[in-house]
Amino acid sequence: MACLVCSIPLDASAQEASPSKPLNVLMIAVDDLRPELGCYGKSYMHSPNIDRLAASGMRFDRTYCQVAVCGASRASLMSGCRPETTQCWNFKTLLRSKMPDVLTLPQHLSRNGYETVFLGKVYHSASDDAAAWTVDANEWAPRDRGKGKGYVQELPRKRNPANSSEKPGPSIENGGDVPDNAYADGHDAERAVAMLERFATQDKPFFLAVGFLKPHLPFNAPGKYWDFYDRDAIEIPSREDVIDGLPYARSSWGELKNYADIPAKTKMLDDDKTRELIHGYRAAVSYMDAQVGKVLDALESNGQRENTIVVLWGDHGWYVGDFGDWCKHTNYEIATRVPLIVSAPGVPAGGTKSLVELVDVFPTLCELTGVPVPEHCQGKSIAGVVRDPELSVRPAAFSQYKKSKPGVGPVLGTSIRTERFRYTEYVSSKTGKLEDIVLIDLDNDPGATRNVASDPAYQSFLPQLHAWCEQSATGL
Repeated sequence: MACLVCSIPLDASAQEASPSKPLNVLMIAVDDLRPELGCYGKSYMHSPNIDRLAASGMRFDRTYCQVAVCGASRASLMSGCRPETTQCWNFKTLLRSKMPDVLTLPQHLSRNGYETVFLGKVYHSASDDAAAWTVDANEWAPRDRGKGKGYVQELPRKRNPANSSEKPGPSIENGGDVPDNAYADGHDAERAVAMLERFATQDKPFFLAVGFLKPHLPFNAPGKYWDFYDRDAIEIPSREDVIDGLPYARSSWGELKNYADIPAKTKMLDDDKTRELIHGYRAAVSYMDAQVGKVLDALESNGQRENTIVVLWGDHGWYVGDFGDWCKHTNYEIATRVPLIVSAPGVPAGGTKSLVELVDVFPTLCELTGVPVPEHCQGKSIAGVVRDPELSVRPAAFSQYKKSKPGVGPVLGTSIRTERFRYTEYVSSKTGKLEDIVLIDLDNDPGATRNVASDPAYQSFLPQLHAWCEQSATGL
Protein backbone atom coordinates (compact mmCIF):
# COMPACT_ATOMS: atom_id res chain seq x y z
CA MET A 1 0.00 0.00 0.00
CA ALA A 2 0.89 3.43 -0.29
CA CYS A 3 0.35 6.73 1.59
CA LEU A 4 -0.26 10.20 0.10
CA VAL A 5 -0.71 13.51 1.90
CA CYS A 6 -1.28 16.84 0.09
CA SER A 7 -1.40 20.26 1.67
CA ILE A 8 -3.05 22.91 -0.46
CA PRO A 9 -4.60 26.39 -0.18
CA LEU A 10 -7.84 26.27 -2.14
CA ASP A 11 -10.22 29.09 -1.42
CA ALA A 12 -10.11 32.50 -3.07
CA SER A 13 -8.80 34.30 0.00
CA ALA A 14 -5.85 31.93 0.24
CA GLN A 15 -5.06 32.40 -3.43
CA GLU A 16 -5.28 36.19 -3.11
CA ALA A 17 -3.02 36.31 -0.05
CA SER A 18 0.08 36.20 -2.25
CA PRO A 19 -1.08 37.07 -5.78
CA SER A 20 2.40 37.79 -7.13
CA LYS A 21 3.98 34.44 -6.30
CA PRO A 22 2.71 30.97 -7.29
CA LEU A 23 2.26 28.35 -4.60
CA ASN A 24 5.30 26.33 -3.60
CA VAL A 25 5.13 22.52 -3.52
CA LEU A 26 6.69 20.34 -0.84
CA MET A 27 6.29 16.67 -1.78
CA ILE A 28 7.21 14.04 0.79
CA ALA A 29 7.48 10.47 -0.52
CA VAL A 30 7.39 7.57 1.94
CA ASP A 31 8.49 4.03 1.10
CA ASP A 32 6.29 1.00 2.01
CA LEU A 33 3.85 2.98 4.17
CA ARG A 34 0.47 1.33 4.64
CA PRO A 35 -2.48 3.34 5.99
CA GLU A 36 -1.64 2.33 9.55
CA LEU A 37 -1.48 5.71 11.26
CA GLY A 38 -3.27 7.41 14.10
CA CYS A 39 -5.21 9.59 11.69
CA TYR A 40 -6.53 6.45 10.00
CA GLY A 41 -8.01 5.16 13.22
CA LYS A 42 -5.01 3.11 14.39
CA SER A 43 -4.76 4.53 17.89
CA TYR A 44 -1.85 2.27 18.83
CA MET A 45 0.38 3.99 16.24
CA HIS A 46 2.58 6.89 17.30
CA SER A 47 2.40 9.20 14.27
CA PRO A 48 1.71 12.68 15.71
CA ASN A 49 3.22 14.66 12.84
CA ILE A 50 1.35 13.05 9.97
CA ASP A 51 -1.70 13.12 12.23
CA ARG A 52 -1.42 16.90 12.70
CA LEU A 53 -1.10 17.32 8.97
CA ALA A 54 -4.28 15.27 8.58
CA ALA A 55 -6.06 17.24 11.28
CA SER A 56 -5.59 20.42 9.28
CA GLY A 57 -6.97 19.09 6.00
CA MET A 58 -8.67 16.38 3.98
CA ARG A 59 -7.96 12.69 4.59
CA PHE A 60 -8.41 10.37 1.61
CA ASP A 61 -9.41 6.91 2.81
CA ARG A 62 -9.42 5.02 -0.49
CA THR A 63 -6.34 5.79 -2.54
CA TYR A 64 -4.58 3.09 -4.60
CA CYS A 65 -1.20 2.70 -6.27
CA GLN A 66 -0.84 1.67 -9.91
CA VAL A 67 1.69 -1.11 -9.20
CA ALA A 68 2.59 -2.51 -5.77
CA VAL A 69 6.33 -2.12 -6.16
CA CYS A 70 8.32 1.05 -5.63
CA GLY A 71 9.98 1.73 -8.99
CA ALA A 72 6.90 1.15 -11.12
CA SER A 73 4.58 2.98 -8.74
CA ARG A 74 6.79 6.05 -8.67
CA ALA A 75 7.25 5.99 -12.45
CA SER A 76 3.47 6.25 -12.88
CA LEU A 77 3.07 8.99 -10.29
CA MET A 78 5.92 11.14 -11.59
CA SER A 79 5.02 10.73 -15.27
CA GLY A 80 1.23 10.86 -14.89
CA CYS A 81 1.02 7.67 -16.98
CA ARG A 82 -0.39 4.23 -16.24
CA PRO A 83 1.91 1.19 -16.27
CA GLU A 84 0.61 -0.07 -19.62
CA THR A 85 2.00 3.21 -20.98
CA THR A 86 5.21 3.46 -18.94
CA GLN A 87 5.94 -0.28 -19.30
CA CYS A 88 7.54 -0.06 -15.85
CA TRP A 89 6.44 -3.16 -13.95
CA ASN A 90 9.22 -3.75 -11.43
CA PHE A 91 11.47 -1.82 -9.08
CA LYS A 92 14.50 -1.51 -11.34
CA THR A 93 13.19 -0.37 -14.74
CA LEU A 94 13.98 3.32 -15.14
CA LEU A 95 11.16 5.50 -16.43
CA ARG A 96 13.50 7.21 -18.86
CA SER A 97 14.59 3.87 -20.32
CA LYS A 98 11.01 3.35 -21.49
CA MET A 99 9.77 6.92 -21.98
CA PRO A 100 12.78 9.13 -22.75
CA ASP A 101 10.63 12.04 -23.91
CA VAL A 102 7.72 12.04 -21.47
CA LEU A 103 7.14 15.31 -19.63
CA THR A 104 7.44 14.51 -15.93
CA LEU A 105 6.05 16.41 -12.94
CA PRO A 106 9.31 18.13 -11.90
CA GLN A 107 10.19 18.84 -15.52
CA HIS A 108 6.77 20.40 -16.15
CA LEU A 109 6.99 22.58 -13.05
CA SER A 110 10.51 23.71 -13.91
CA ARG A 111 9.29 24.82 -17.35
CA ASN A 112 6.63 26.87 -15.58
CA GLY A 113 9.03 28.86 -13.45
CA TYR A 114 9.69 26.52 -10.50
CA GLU A 115 13.02 25.72 -8.89
CA THR A 116 12.97 21.92 -8.60
CA VAL A 117 15.13 19.75 -6.36
CA PHE A 118 14.97 16.34 -4.71
CA LEU A 119 16.78 14.49 -1.97
CA GLY A 120 16.34 10.98 -0.64
CA LYS A 121 14.31 8.40 -2.56
CA VAL A 122 11.82 9.99 -4.96
CA TYR A 123 12.31 7.85 -8.04
CA HIS A 124 13.64 4.38 -7.25
CA SER A 125 16.97 5.42 -8.78
CA ALA A 126 18.48 8.84 -8.20
CA SER A 127 19.73 8.77 -11.80
CA ASP A 128 16.23 8.48 -13.28
CA ASP A 129 14.92 11.76 -14.73
CA ALA A 130 18.04 13.60 -13.56
CA ALA A 131 17.57 16.42 -16.08
CA ALA A 132 14.18 17.38 -14.62
CA TRP A 133 15.71 19.00 -11.54
CA THR A 134 17.10 22.53 -11.66
CA VAL A 135 19.09 22.32 -8.41
CA ASP A 136 21.48 19.67 -7.11
CA ALA A 137 20.63 19.12 -3.45
CA ASN A 138 24.27 18.45 -2.65
CA GLU A 139 25.12 22.01 -3.65
CA TRP A 140 22.76 23.59 -1.15
CA ALA A 141 22.59 20.85 1.48
CA PRO A 142 25.64 18.59 1.09
CA ARG A 143 25.45 15.03 2.32
CA ASP A 144 27.68 14.28 5.30
CA ARG A 145 29.22 10.87 4.64
CA GLY A 146 29.64 10.36 8.36
CA LYS A 147 25.86 10.43 8.86
CA GLY A 148 22.87 8.62 7.45
CA LYS A 149 23.97 5.00 7.60
CA GLY A 150 21.80 2.00 6.81
CA TYR A 151 22.91 0.21 10.00
CA VAL A 152 24.67 1.69 13.01
CA GLN A 153 25.95 -1.62 14.35
CA GLU A 154 28.68 -3.76 12.83
CA LEU A 155 27.28 -6.16 10.26
CA PRO A 156 28.05 -9.87 10.03
CA ARG A 157 29.32 -11.37 6.82
CA LYS A 158 26.79 -12.48 4.24
CA ARG A 159 25.79 -16.12 4.61
CA ASN A 160 26.13 -16.56 0.83
CA PRO A 161 28.56 -14.04 -0.70
CA ALA A 162 27.71 -15.30 -4.20
CA ASN A 163 24.08 -14.16 -3.83
CA SER A 164 23.97 -10.53 -4.97
CA SER A 165 20.38 -10.12 -3.71
CA GLU A 166 21.19 -11.15 -0.17
CA LYS A 167 21.49 -8.34 2.35
CA PRO A 168 24.50 -8.21 4.65
CA GLY A 169 22.50 -7.39 7.77
CA PRO A 170 19.38 -8.47 9.64
CA SER A 171 15.84 -7.39 8.81
CA ILE A 172 15.64 -5.14 11.89
CA GLU A 173 17.92 -3.04 14.05
CA ASN A 174 17.20 -1.27 17.32
CA GLY A 175 19.87 1.39 17.09
CA GLY A 176 19.71 2.22 20.77
CA ASP A 177 20.80 5.64 22.00
CA VAL A 178 21.77 7.22 18.68
CA PRO A 179 20.64 10.51 17.12
CA ASP A 180 18.08 10.47 14.34
CA ASN A 181 20.70 11.46 11.79
CA ALA A 182 22.62 8.27 12.42
CA TYR A 183 20.23 6.79 9.85
CA ALA A 184 19.59 8.11 6.36
CA ASP A 185 16.12 9.59 6.91
CA GLY A 186 17.27 11.67 9.85
CA HIS A 187 20.12 13.14 7.84
CA ASP A 188 17.85 13.79 4.86
CA ALA A 189 15.41 15.61 7.16
CA GLU A 190 18.28 17.89 8.21
CA ARG A 191 19.12 18.50 4.57
CA ALA A 192 15.48 19.26 3.73
CA VAL A 193 15.39 21.85 6.52
CA ALA A 194 18.50 23.46 5.03
CA MET A 195 16.86 23.50 1.60
CA LEU A 196 13.77 25.22 2.97
CA GLU A 197 15.90 27.83 4.70
CA ARG A 198 17.59 28.54 1.37
CA PHE A 199 14.28 28.74 -0.49
CA ALA A 200 12.95 31.21 2.10
CA THR A 201 15.46 33.76 0.78
CA GLN A 202 14.48 33.36 -2.87
CA ASP A 203 11.64 34.74 -4.97
CA LYS A 204 11.07 31.79 -7.32
CA PRO A 205 8.47 29.21 -6.30
CA PHE A 206 9.94 25.84 -5.42
CA PHE A 207 9.11 22.18 -5.88
CA LEU A 208 11.01 20.28 -3.18
CA ALA A 209 10.67 16.49 -3.21
CA VAL A 210 11.87 14.68 -0.09
CA GLY A 211 11.93 10.89 -0.09
CA PHE A 212 12.04 8.96 3.19
CA LEU A 213 13.15 5.31 3.13
CA LYS A 214 11.43 4.06 6.27
CA PRO A 215 9.42 1.99 6.92
CA HIS A 216 11.11 0.08 4.08
CA LEU A 217 13.23 -2.90 5.13
CA PRO A 218 15.39 -3.21 7.10
CA PHE A 219 13.28 -1.92 9.97
CA ASN A 220 16.01 0.17 11.58
CA ALA A 221 15.41 3.08 13.95
CA PRO A 222 16.85 4.65 17.11
CA GLY A 223 15.78 2.97 20.33
CA LYS A 224 13.38 5.69 21.45
CA TYR A 225 11.02 4.83 18.59
CA TRP A 226 11.01 1.16 19.53
CA ASP A 227 10.07 2.23 23.06
CA PHE A 228 6.71 3.56 21.87
CA TYR A 229 5.44 -0.03 21.49
CA ASP A 230 5.01 -3.04 23.74
CA ARG A 231 5.97 -6.08 21.70
CA ASP A 232 4.03 -8.46 23.92
CA ALA A 233 0.83 -6.51 23.24
CA ILE A 234 1.13 -6.77 19.46
CA GLU A 235 -1.66 -8.83 17.93
CA ILE A 236 -0.66 -11.30 15.24
CA PRO A 237 -2.80 -11.11 12.09
CA SER A 238 -4.62 -14.18 10.87
CA ARG A 239 -2.41 -16.39 8.73
CA GLU A 240 -5.34 -18.05 6.96
CA ASP A 241 -5.18 -17.73 3.18
CA VAL A 242 -8.04 -16.32 1.12
CA ILE A 243 -10.72 -19.00 0.77
CA ASP A 244 -10.87 -20.13 -2.88
CA GLY A 245 -7.97 -17.78 -3.56
CA LEU A 246 -5.09 -18.23 -6.00
CA PRO A 247 -1.85 -19.45 -4.42
CA TYR A 248 0.23 -17.85 -7.17
CA ALA A 249 -1.42 -14.46 -6.54
CA ARG A 250 0.06 -14.20 -3.03
CA SER A 251 3.27 -12.43 -2.07
CA SER A 252 6.30 -14.72 -2.06
CA TRP A 253 8.02 -12.19 0.25
CA GLY A 254 11.40 -12.86 -1.33
CA GLU A 255 12.41 -9.31 -0.41
CA LEU A 256 12.28 -10.21 3.28
CA LYS A 257 13.93 -13.59 2.77
CA ASN A 258 17.04 -11.84 1.46
CA TYR A 259 17.90 -10.79 5.01
CA ALA A 260 20.28 -12.92 7.04
CA ASP A 261 17.89 -13.59 9.92
CA ILE A 262 15.05 -14.90 7.72
CA PRO A 263 15.28 -18.54 6.51
CA ALA A 264 15.30 -18.45 2.72
CA LYS A 265 12.92 -21.41 2.35
CA THR A 266 10.51 -20.68 5.19
CA LYS A 267 6.80 -20.61 4.39
CA MET A 268 5.61 -19.11 7.68
CA LEU A 269 7.22 -17.11 10.46
CA ASP A 270 6.61 -18.06 14.08
CA ASP A 271 4.89 -15.79 16.58
CA ASP A 272 8.10 -14.39 18.08
CA LYS A 273 9.58 -13.38 14.74
CA THR A 274 6.25 -12.02 13.56
CA ARG A 275 5.93 -9.76 16.60
CA GLU A 276 9.55 -8.68 16.29
CA LEU A 277 9.04 -7.62 12.66
CA ILE A 278 5.74 -5.85 13.34
CA HIS A 279 7.44 -4.04 16.23
CA GLY A 280 10.22 -3.03 13.86
CA TYR A 281 7.82 -1.80 11.19
CA ARG A 282 5.94 0.36 13.69
CA ALA A 283 9.16 1.78 15.13
CA ALA A 284 10.31 2.64 11.60
CA VAL A 285 7.00 4.40 10.90
CA SER A 286 7.33 6.49 14.06
CA TYR A 287 10.93 7.34 13.21
CA MET A 288 9.89 8.49 9.73
CA ASP A 289 6.99 10.46 11.21
CA ALA A 290 9.42 12.39 13.42
CA GLN A 291 11.42 13.38 10.34
CA VAL A 292 8.25 14.57 8.62
CA GLY A 293 7.62 16.72 11.67
CA LYS A 294 11.03 18.39 11.40
CA VAL A 295 10.39 19.31 7.78
CA LEU A 296 6.90 20.65 8.53
CA ASP A 297 8.25 22.66 11.47
CA ALA A 298 10.87 24.24 9.23
CA LEU A 299 8.25 25.17 6.65
CA GLU A 300 6.21 26.90 9.34
CA SER A 301 9.11 28.61 11.11
CA ASN A 302 10.36 30.05 7.80
CA GLY A 303 6.97 31.59 7.10
CA GLN A 304 6.40 29.47 3.97
CA ARG A 305 3.51 27.32 5.14
CA GLU A 306 0.80 29.75 4.04
CA ASN A 307 2.03 29.69 0.45
CA THR A 308 2.99 26.03 0.08
CA ILE A 309 1.25 22.88 -1.14
CA VAL A 310 2.48 19.94 0.92
CA VAL A 311 2.15 16.47 -0.58
CA LEU A 312 3.02 13.36 1.40
CA TRP A 313 2.53 9.97 -0.24
CA GLY A 314 3.63 6.39 0.09
CA ASP A 315 4.32 4.29 -2.98
CA HIS A 316 2.28 1.19 -2.03
CA GLY A 317 1.09 -0.82 0.92
CA TRP A 318 2.80 -3.62 2.86
CA TYR A 319 1.95 -6.96 4.45
CA VAL A 320 2.98 -7.31 8.09
CA GLY A 321 2.07 -10.97 8.52
CA ASP A 322 -1.45 -10.54 7.07
CA PHE A 323 -2.56 -13.90 5.61
CA GLY A 324 0.90 -15.11 6.68
CA ASP A 325 2.47 -12.86 4.05
CA TRP A 326 5.06 -10.07 4.06
CA CYS A 327 6.20 -7.32 1.67
CA LYS A 328 3.94 -6.18 -1.21
CA HIS A 329 3.88 -7.46 -4.83
CA THR A 330 0.19 -8.43 -5.15
CA ASN A 331 -3.11 -7.04 -6.41
CA TYR A 332 -4.85 -7.41 -3.06
CA GLU A 333 -6.15 -4.53 -0.95
CA ILE A 334 -3.29 -4.61 1.56
CA ALA A 335 -0.62 -4.20 -1.11
CA THR A 336 -2.40 -1.54 -3.16
CA ARG A 337 -4.19 0.77 -0.72
CA VAL A 338 -2.41 3.90 0.47
CA PRO A 339 -3.37 6.80 2.77
CA LEU A 340 -3.76 10.28 1.29
CA ILE A 341 -4.29 13.58 3.12
CA VAL A 342 -4.56 17.16 1.87
CA SER A 343 -3.79 19.97 4.30
CA ALA A 344 -3.25 23.73 3.87
CA PRO A 345 -4.93 27.11 4.30
CA GLY A 346 -8.35 26.93 2.70
CA VAL A 347 -8.56 23.12 2.80
CA PRO A 348 -11.48 21.89 4.92
CA ALA A 349 -10.67 19.34 7.58
CA GLY A 350 -12.34 15.97 7.26
CA GLY A 351 -12.25 12.76 5.28
CA THR A 352 -13.46 11.36 1.97
CA LYS A 353 -14.11 7.90 0.60
CA SER A 354 -13.75 8.99 -3.01
CA LEU A 355 -11.76 6.45 -5.07
CA VAL A 356 -8.37 7.94 -5.92
CA GLU A 357 -5.22 6.71 -7.68
CA LEU A 358 -1.61 7.83 -7.29
CA VAL A 359 -1.54 8.67 -10.99
CA ASP A 360 -3.90 11.53 -10.05
CA VAL A 361 -1.17 13.41 -8.17
CA PHE A 362 0.42 14.98 -11.26
CA PRO A 363 -2.77 16.57 -12.69
CA THR A 364 -3.95 17.54 -9.22
CA LEU A 365 -0.80 19.51 -8.48
CA CYS A 366 -1.08 21.16 -11.86
CA GLU A 367 -4.60 22.38 -11.12
CA LEU A 368 -3.73 23.52 -7.62
CA THR A 369 -0.68 25.49 -8.74
CA GLY A 370 -2.42 26.95 -11.79
CA VAL A 371 -0.10 25.15 -14.19
CA PRO A 372 -1.72 23.59 -17.31
CA VAL A 373 -2.32 19.84 -17.15
CA PRO A 374 -0.28 18.12 -19.90
CA GLU A 375 -2.36 16.19 -22.44
CA HIS A 376 -0.50 12.95 -21.77
CA CYS A 377 -1.64 12.69 -18.12
CA GLN A 378 -3.83 9.61 -17.65
CA GLY A 379 -5.00 10.35 -14.11
CA LYS A 380 -7.62 12.85 -12.99
CA SER A 381 -7.30 15.96 -10.90
CA ILE A 382 -8.82 15.41 -7.47
CA ALA A 383 -8.70 19.08 -6.51
CA GLY A 384 -12.49 19.07 -6.64
CA VAL A 385 -12.63 16.28 -4.06
CA VAL A 386 -10.46 18.36 -1.76
CA ARG A 387 -13.14 21.05 -1.92
CA ASP A 388 -16.08 18.63 -1.71
CA PRO A 389 -15.42 15.28 0.01
CA GLU A 390 -18.69 13.84 -1.31
CA LEU A 391 -17.54 14.25 -4.91
CA SER A 392 -16.71 11.09 -6.89
CA VAL A 393 -14.27 11.21 -9.81
CA ARG A 394 -14.45 7.55 -10.97
CA PRO A 395 -16.40 4.33 -10.36
CA ALA A 396 -13.27 2.21 -9.86
CA ALA A 397 -9.54 2.58 -9.15
CA PHE A 398 -6.96 0.45 -10.97
CA SER A 399 -3.92 -1.47 -9.77
CA GLN A 400 -1.87 -4.01 -11.74
CA TYR A 401 0.81 -6.57 -11.00
CA LYS A 402 2.49 -9.31 -13.00
CA LYS A 403 2.60 -12.81 -11.52
CA SER A 404 3.52 -16.29 -12.77
CA LYS A 405 0.91 -19.06 -12.89
CA PRO A 406 2.26 -22.61 -12.73
CA GLY A 407 1.85 -24.36 -16.06
CA VAL A 408 0.92 -21.12 -17.81
CA GLY A 409 3.77 -18.70 -17.23
CA PRO A 410 3.54 -14.92 -16.85
CA VAL A 411 0.10 -13.42 -16.28
CA LEU A 412 -0.89 -9.80 -15.89
CA GLY A 413 -3.18 -9.18 -12.97
CA THR A 414 -5.46 -6.19 -13.46
CA SER A 415 -7.44 -5.21 -10.39
CA ILE A 416 -10.17 -2.64 -9.81
CA ARG A 417 -11.47 -1.34 -6.51
CA THR A 418 -15.09 -0.20 -6.65
CA GLU A 419 -17.32 1.06 -3.86
CA ARG A 420 -18.07 -2.53 -2.91
CA PHE A 421 -15.69 -4.93 -4.66
CA ARG A 422 -12.10 -5.71 -5.45
CA TYR A 423 -12.19 -7.51 -8.78
CA THR A 424 -9.03 -8.92 -10.37
CA GLU A 425 -8.47 -10.64 -13.71
CA TYR A 426 -5.34 -12.63 -14.48
CA VAL A 427 -4.63 -12.80 -18.21
CA SER A 428 -1.87 -14.86 -19.85
CA SER A 429 0.84 -12.59 -21.22
CA LYS A 430 1.52 -15.14 -23.97
CA THR A 431 -1.96 -16.04 -25.21
CA GLY A 432 -4.19 -13.23 -23.94
CA LYS A 433 -6.48 -15.84 -22.37
CA LEU A 434 -8.33 -14.98 -19.17
CA GLU A 435 -6.96 -17.49 -16.67
CA ASP A 436 -8.52 -16.59 -13.33
CA ILE A 437 -10.78 -14.14 -11.53
CA VAL A 438 -10.73 -13.05 -7.91
CA LEU A 439 -13.74 -11.20 -6.54
CA ILE A 440 -13.79 -9.89 -2.97
CA ASP A 441 -16.99 -8.40 -1.54
CA LEU A 442 -15.49 -5.85 0.84
CA ASP A 443 -18.87 -4.65 2.08
CA ASN A 444 -19.72 -8.08 3.47
CA ASP A 445 -16.15 -9.33 3.91
CA PRO A 446 -14.00 -6.34 4.99
CA GLY A 447 -11.17 -8.67 5.92
CA ALA A 448 -11.00 -9.88 2.28
CA THR A 449 -11.03 -13.52 3.33
CA ARG A 450 -13.05 -15.15 0.52
CA ASN A 451 -12.99 -15.18 -3.27
CA VAL A 452 -16.64 -15.23 -4.40
CA ALA A 453 -16.03 -15.14 -8.16
CA SER A 454 -17.69 -18.55 -8.65
CA ASP A 455 -20.57 -17.91 -6.24
CA PRO A 456 -23.88 -17.83 -8.20
CA ALA A 457 -25.06 -14.89 -6.11
CA TYR A 458 -22.37 -12.68 -7.66
CA GLN A 459 -22.55 -13.62 -11.33
CA SER A 460 -24.69 -10.62 -12.26
CA PHE A 461 -21.89 -8.25 -11.17
CA LEU A 462 -19.19 -9.81 -13.36
CA PRO A 463 -20.03 -8.32 -16.81
CA GLN A 464 -19.80 -4.72 -15.61
CA LEU A 465 -16.63 -5.40 -13.60
CA HIS A 466 -15.06 -7.07 -16.63
CA ALA A 467 -16.00 -4.15 -18.88
CA TRP A 468 -14.36 -1.70 -16.48
CA CYS A 469 -11.28 -3.91 -16.17
CA GLU A 470 -10.78 -3.78 -19.94
CA GLN A 471 -10.22 -0.02 -19.67
CA SER A 472 -7.04 -0.43 -17.61
CA ALA A 473 -4.82 1.24 -20.21
CA THR A 474 -6.59 4.58 -19.89
CA GLY A 475 -8.51 4.35 -16.60
CA LEU A 476 -12.09 5.31 -15.86
